[in-house]
Amino acid sequence: MVGFEPATFRSQSGRATNLRHTPSREGARATPSLGDASRSPLRVRLWWDVRVPTFFTHADRVLFQGDSITDWGRDRQDPLSLGHGWVAIAAALAGARRPDLGLTFLNRGVGGDTAAMVRDRWERDTLALEPTVISLLVGVNDTWRRYDSGQPTSTREFEEHYRAMLDSARARLDVRFVLVEPFLLPLTPEQEAWREDLDPRIAVVRSLAQEYGTSLLAADLLFAEAIEAAGAAHWTTDGVHLTAAGNGLLAEAWLDELGVPA
Repeated sequence: MVGFEPATFRSQSGRATNLRHTPSREGARATPSLGDASRSPLRVRLWWDVRVPTFFTHADRVLFQGDSITDWGRDRQDPLSLGHGWVAIAAALAGARRPDLGLTFLNRGVGGDTAAMVRDRWERDTLALEPTVISLLVGVNDTWRRYDSGQPTSTREFEEHYRAMLDSARARLDVRFVLVEPFLLPLTPEQEAWREDLDPRIAVVRSLAQEYGTSLLAADLLFAEAIEAAGAAHWTTDGVHLTAAGNGLLAEAWLDELGVPA
């Protein structure tokens, strides 16, 4: 396994971001009450913290784009379907924790997509939707197709497709990005060998995040640390796709990175 040293990036919000995932827990909780608690044995409170700096602005339109990890069972006939994975969890928790922001969430992940495939539908499934925030997770299928189908994609081609998507979105939209690096949780020695192909793609995403000044979720580091705590099979079903726990962990990390902590 090729190792990467944690580095600090400056996100679009101006917050320094270390590649080693460290959930934020700063700020005191605001606890506005609903009604007079003395009239009921139940005390109902809303718990959200408007004093923790957040990446989001009011009424942001957030688009999740990528492959099956993002897609995860969404109904293609329902444009508002978020699927049943980490995207749905992140959207639900963001709405519960920061209802004051009035965020809208969309999911256009497509199972099996490589970076080239996401780029091919970028106009229809991204630009035409006019998001103000794009969360992009792609890359593992570029690696997977090399090993299961003999269809390699060079790191140079991967970067070209990824860069083209960022450039076209910036040229057309007033948009901010959250780049989620591709990740692998190997269950077999054969999957361990995929690191030779995937690690350079992870490096590309980290480099582009720094170059473009975007927010970055270091998901591969996140899961590397999670494996130490519970083992890969707790987080993944096949080395790539996530269990319920894995989806929950990725959603929580995404929210923490963007200033919507628990």
